[in-house]
Amino acid sequence: MMNKDKQISSVAIKQVSLLAIILILTGLICFNLSLFIPSVLGAITIYVVCRKYNFYLQEEKKWKPWLSSLVLMLASLIILILPVYFIADLLIQKLGNAQAYMEKFNVFLEKIHTYIYSKTDFDILSKENMDKLKSNVGQFSTKAVSGTFNTLTVIMSMYFILYFMLERPRFFERIIASSAPLKRANVALIGEKMRKLIIANAIGIPVVAMGQGLVALVGYFIFGAPSPVLLFALTAAASMIPVVGAAIVYVPICIFMIAEGNTGQGIGLAAYCIVIVGLTDNLLRFTLLKKLEDIHPLNTVFGIIMGMNLFGFMGLIFGPILISLTLLLIQVYRNEFSEESTPDLKLPDSDDETDNKIDIIV
Repeated sequence: MMNKDKQISSVAIKQVSLLAIILILTGLICFNLSLFIPSVLGAITIYVVCRKYNFYLQEEKKWKPWLSSLVLMLASLIILILPVYFIADLLIQKLGNAQAYMEKFNVFLEKIHTYIYSKTDFDILSKENMDKLKSNVGQFSTKAVSGTFNTLTVIMSMYFILYFMLERPRFFERIIASSAPLKRANVALIGEKMRKLIIANAIGIPVVAMGQGLVALVGYFIFGAPSPVLLFALTAAASMIPVVGAAIVYVPICIFMIAEGNTGQGIGLAAYCIVIVGLTDNLLRFTLLKKLEDIHPLNTVFGIIMGMNLFGFMGLIFGPILISLTLLLIQVYRNEFSEESTPDLKLPDSDDETDNKIDIIV
C-alpha cells in the first residue's frame, strides 16, 4: 500500500495541469503571432527608455496621457529609430540594383584577389570561393530589398503597441508585476536588471556603431576611399558584429585602394582605421557601455548570433537581452526555490521603495 506522504496531492495535479494548459496556449499564441514578436520586444525596449520621462510628463507636468504618449513616440522615432533606419535604407538603396551592384562588386573582388595573389602566391579567393561569396552577397542584397516592407510593418506594429503601454503605464506595469509567479524581491530584481540591460543595448550599441561609423567616415573622405557614405553605413553596421567588427569593411577597402595604385592612401587609411577607429571603439565600449551595464562579451557574441537568426537586423539589440534574461532567470530560480535566497543585486530596503521597483517592467 502506497504511503500517503508519497502520493501526489490533488492540488499539485491541478497546478501541473493548469501550468501545462497555460504553456500550451502561450506556445500557440507565440507561434501564430511570431511575426509580431520583434514589435513587442521593440515596444518594451522603447517603453523602458522613455519610462521616467513618461511619468514625469503625466504625473508631475499633468499632461494628458495621449499627448505625453505621442510626444515620446515622436521623440523616440527621431532619436532612436530614424538613424538606424537611415543606415538600413542607405544600404538598401545602394545594394538595391542587384545587377549594377554585382558588377562593381565583382571588379572589387577581382582587384583584391589579383593583388594578393601577385604578392603572396596565395590563392585566397579561388574561383569556387569567389562564386560562393558572390552568390551569398547577391542573396543578401535581394533579402535587403524584400525586407523593407517587413521592417516598416514591424515599426508600425511596434508603435501601435507602444502607445497603449505609454498611455496607462501604471496599469500596464501592475499587470506585468502581478502576473509574475515570483516573490516581490525577485520581481524587483528582474525589473531593475532588465532596465539596465535594455538601456545598455538600446542606447549603447547604436551609439557605439554611429560613433565608429562617423569617425571612419572622416578617414574615408581624407584618404579618398570610394563611396565614403556607403562605407560609413557598412562600417556602422559591421561594428556591431562580434570579433571582426568594422575591420570586415575597412581591411578589404584598404587592400583595394593599394591594388589600384593608391598605395599611400591605402596604407594611410589602414593606419587611421586601426589606430583611430579602433581607439574610438574601445573608448566607447569601455566607458559608455560599462557605465550603462557591464555586459559580458560572451553574452554579446552569442546573443548577436542567436538574435540575427531569430529577428534579423533587430536581433543585434534583442539577442544579447534574451541571453542575459535567460541567465538572470536561472539566478532568480535559485533565489526563488533554494534556501540561499539573497539576490546578487542590491534591492531596496523600505516597502515603499520596493513597491516602486516592482513597477519596473521586465
